[in-house]
Amino acid sequence: MMPLSIRVAAVLLVLALSACTFVKMAPGAQQVQVLAAAPQGCQPRGEVVVSVTHKVGFYERDPLRVRDELEILARNEAPALGANRISPLGPPEAGEQRWALWHCR
Repeated sequence: MMPLSIRVAAVLLVLALSACTFVKMAPGAQQVQVLAAAPQGCQPRGEVVVSVTHKVGFYERDPLRVRDELEILARNEAPALGANRISPLGPPEAGEQRWALWHCR
């Protein structure tokens, strides 16, 4: 059995890591708009599947933080495919989400 101090340190480390945002916005991604649904009159640029760690050991990360990180990752992918809008194709599931990419005028 582990000493109490090691168990406490491990729990504190997990809690500290879960509070961190590991995903950073890439250059050009700030101009990408997030839409709730597929837009009218825009050209499809493809789809991406993005994923983040949603669980650290037995600890489930904050679902809102996971959702935010998935959105940032999708926005990061858009400029490389000539997209300036993204829309989710479904809710996040187990730290993964599919997004549609669009180019709108």
